[in-house]
Amino acid sequence: MKLLVLNGPNLNMLGVREPDIYGREDYASLERLIRDTCGELGVDVEICQSNHEGELVDQIQGAFGRMDAIVINPAAYTHTSVAILDALKAVALPAVEVHLSDVNDREEFRKISYAGMACEKTIVGKGFQGYTEAIRYLVQTYGT
Repeated sequence: MKLLVLNGPNLNMLGVREPDIYGREDYASLERLIRDTCGELGVDVEICQSNHEGELVDQIQGAFGRMDAIVINPAAYTHTSVAILDALKAVALPAVEVHLSDVNDREEFRKISYAGMACEKTIVGKGFQGYTEAIRYLVQTYGT
């Protein structure tokens, strides 16, 4: 299985940005966990983080014909980006949305997920382990 893991704005600031909400581990730790999990499961993985909506759209479009599935944490673009929704719908790859915090227990605007409308599963509030759960789900559902 070939997997694209996409992370949106400000995730590069993990460990610094609101650690009471997002935790104290940094982005490099998240990347290690993703790579280790994929390695254990025999999954080829590409990881991308961008603060730019268009870059995330380009990454999704670039997955078409190359990747088997997507794990995406669109971060703030979750609640605003129809472009990311449309890109996910266009490539029609199995996708799982992940959020470190439980967006349902936060501000009202965070309860709206455009990207989630094109994902078959959403995992919230499990910190870094949400990524592990998403990867395992995709492997179990779609094979390696």
